[in-house]
Amino acid sequence: MALRLLIRAGILLASVAVSSVLVFAFMAVIPGDPARVALGVNASEAAVTQLREEFGLNRPLLEQYLEWIGGLVTFDPGLSYVTRSEIGPLLADRVMVTLWLVGTAMIVALLVALPVGAVMAVRHRQLSGLTLSALSQVGVAIPAFLAGILLIALFAVWLGWLPANGWTAPVVDPVMFVKQLILPATSLALVQSAVLTRYVRSAILEVLREDYLRTARAKGLKPMQALVRHGLRNAAVPVVTVLGLQLSTLLVGAVVIERVFVIPGLGSLLLDSVSQRDLIMVQDVVMVLVVAVLAMNFLVDVLYLIIDPRLRAGAR
Repeated sequence: MALRLLIRAGILLASVAVSSVLVFAFMAVIPGDPARVALGVNASEAAVTQLREEFGLNRPLLEQYLEWIGGLVTFDPGLSYVTRSEIGPLLADRVMVTLWLVGTAMIVALLVALPVGAVMAVRHRQLSGLTLSALSQVGVAIPAFLAGILLIALFAVWLGWLPANGWTAPVVDPVMFVKQLILPATSLALVQSAVLTRYVRSAILEVLREDYLRTARAKGLKPMQALVRHGLRNAAVPVVTVLGLQLSTLLVGAVVIERVFVIPGLGSLLLDSVSQRDLIMVQDVVMVLVVAVLAMNFLVDVLYLIIDPRLRAGAR
C-alpha cells in the first residue's frame, strides 16, 4: 500500500509539473504586451519598457518560468501587472471563499444523494423509487446558474428570507455568513446531488444483484439491512470515482455561481483578471485550479485503497 501511495504521489507531482509548463506556455503565446495593457495605449515606450523590465518580461521564457514556478512553490506568486499589489494574500483569501462554497455544496450533495440513491435502488420497481428517479432526471437537466436564479427569485425576492447576493467572512458575522452561503451552495448542490443520485442508484442496483446479497436476504435480512451490512463498501468504489469528477465539476460551476451571487471567490477573480488582461493573475488562478483538480484525483486513489481491501492486497 505504501508503494502504491508513493507511485501515486509521484504521478501527482509529475502531473503538476507538466501542467505548469502547459499553463505557462499557453499564457506566453497569447498576443499582446501585458506591460502595454497595464499602462494603457497612451503610455510612452519608455514607461512600457521600464514596466517590462520591472516585471521581468524582457527576460528569456525559461527564466520567467523558473521564477514563476519557484514563487508558487514558496507561496510568493508575485505582483499583479495591473494593480501592482501582492497576489499571494488576495489569492489565499479567494481560495478560502471558493473552498467554503464548494465544500458546503459537496457535503449537501452527498447528504442528499447517498440516502436518496439507496432508496431509489431498493425501491426501483415501486412508485416511490420511480418518482425519485424522475425528479433526479429533472435535477440533472437544470443548469446550476438557472437553479441559482430560481432560488433567488423564490427565497430572496418573493419570500425575503435570505439575501440575494454578497459575501461576509465567517469571522466578521457568522449568521450573515450562513445566510449568504445557503443559496449559492444549494444551487451547486441541487445539480450535483441529482447526478450523484443516479450513480449511487446504479452502483447499488449492481450490488443488489450479487449472490452474497441474495444469501444475506435469504438468511432473513431486509433489503436495506443486507445492503448496509454487506453491500455499501462494494458500491462505494464507482461512487468515489464519480465523486472525484464531480468535485472538479463543482469548481467549474462555482465560477458561474460566484458571478450570479456576487461572491468574491476564485471564479470571480479569474473572470476579472481575464477582462483586465492581468495575465500573471490569470496564470496563478488557473494553476491553483489545476492543482486542486489533480489533488482531488489523488485523494480518490487513496480512498480506493481504504475502501477496497483487494487493492491493498495487490499493492503489497
